[in-house]
Amino acid sequence: MKTHFELLIIGGGPAAITIAKNLKGKMKIGIIRPEDHSMIYCAMPYAIEGLLPFDKTLKKDVIVTETGAELIRDAVVNTDFNEKSVLTASGNKFSYNKLVIATGATPVVPPVPGVDLKNVMTFKTENDLNNIMKLAENGLTKAVVVGAGAIGIELAQALNSRNIETHLIDMADHILPNMIDYEMIEEAQEELVKSGINLHLKSRVIKLEGVEYAEKVLLDNNQAIHLNDIDNCSIGDKPSLISLVVFAVGMSPSIDMYEETELDIGKDGIIVNSKMETNIPDIYAVGDCCQFTSGITGGIISGKLATNAVPMGRVLAKNLLGGNEDYPGFYNGAATKVEGYYVGSTGFTAKKAESHFDIVTGYAEFTTAFPIMPFAKKVKVKLIADKHTQTIIGGQVVSGVPVADKVDQITMAVQYKIKLKDLVNFSYSSQPYQSFYPAHNLIVKAVEEILKQM
Repeated sequence: MKTHFELLIIGGGPAAITIAKNLKGKMKIGIIRPEDHSMIYCAMPYAIEGLLPFDKTLKKDVIVTETGAELIRDAVVNTDFNEKSVLTASGNKFSYNKLVIATGATPVVPPVPGVDLKNVMTFKTENDLNNIMKLAENGLTKAVVVGAGAIGIELAQALNSRNIETHLIDMADHILPNMIDYEMIEEAQEELVKSGINLHLKSRVIKLEGVEYAEKVLLDNNQAIHLNDIDNCSIGDKPSLISLVVFAVGMSPSIDMYEETELDIGKDGIIVNSKMETNIPDIYAVGDCCQFTSGITGGIISGKLATNAVPMGRVLAKNLLGGNEDYPGFYNGAATKVEGYYVGSTGFTAKKAESHFDIVTGYAEFTTAFPIMPFAKKVKVKLIADKHTQTIIGGQVVSGVPVADKVDQITMAVQYKIKLKDLVNFSYSSQPYQSFYPAHNLIVKAVEEILKQM
């Protein structure tokens, strides 16, 4: 006998949790999650660093169960869209009226020789975090992180803080290449190197060498990173090598079981419309497993962020209750920390924008408090505008204090297409502890600089 749900959700991440919260008590919901715990992914590096205990990175199941949804720890192995049922690895069968696919994404491992060696891994799951923490606590002396995006940067800093010789590799000419332009990140990048991290830019991993564990990482510029420090422990007569190579080079939608089905799938995931509907009636998809579009250009763009998955889930939940909501697209506002610098961005970088728009950029640099205050720190912004529409299409902020609030302000300007002539009259607040002098505002100043060039 199979269990029936009005709404069945495959996956237990941010999008699934959002749907359950918004439908609390209004539908009979089942959530099938293969993992033991849902993770707070962005907190994982800080557990390695020792700022958080391991268990603080695990979301409590009560987040799901308190909504009235039934949490099923299992893995779906087959979906029958005609019968409206799913089969799990443990042999259980569940039927549904409506199905939501929220299977998330999996870190990409590039097809280079040697990636099957021990302690060569990605960084996403509870097991990944547990394995890295055990290595760090048991003699790890050298590590290589491939990919200098936010995940790679944060992991490299965490390992470096544990006095582990850390190498960070990226094909781009600067760190965070998809997030920020070079002139904005130059100082932070220099601090990263001064902290002791060995930075290898314009470099690509072509091979990992070793017998059982990775002992050498070969790069395309004839450089090699040696990891063969042997410790004093041994198993029998064989010395034990403690090494670590982590790939943080991107994410791929976790949708393998749907590849040969009638579900429409694009290069970056399941194809959905703005209401999160797929091509099959009563089948929806949300979060990282989806392919969707830029809110700026309307073209397909990657947006595998929890901050995209959550509003996707919210839109779907409202529509399941009879609403008529539309998801506007990805703007990809994001933030990270590079040593003493807080870094954030939204929309397009100048480099990306140039292929779509005739752009103008504006800069401003003030302090985070009145300059006369002894604790005031620098804050700088770069805005990218489209000459044709006279609107902002991207922005970047770097400061000595958190910048997420400023990134969100810029995202609002981008999302709602606020004209430069209106943005320059933005009404702002001021206070000695919290802002620059009343004489000016960071965003207004950068807009003024853009308008001078129009």
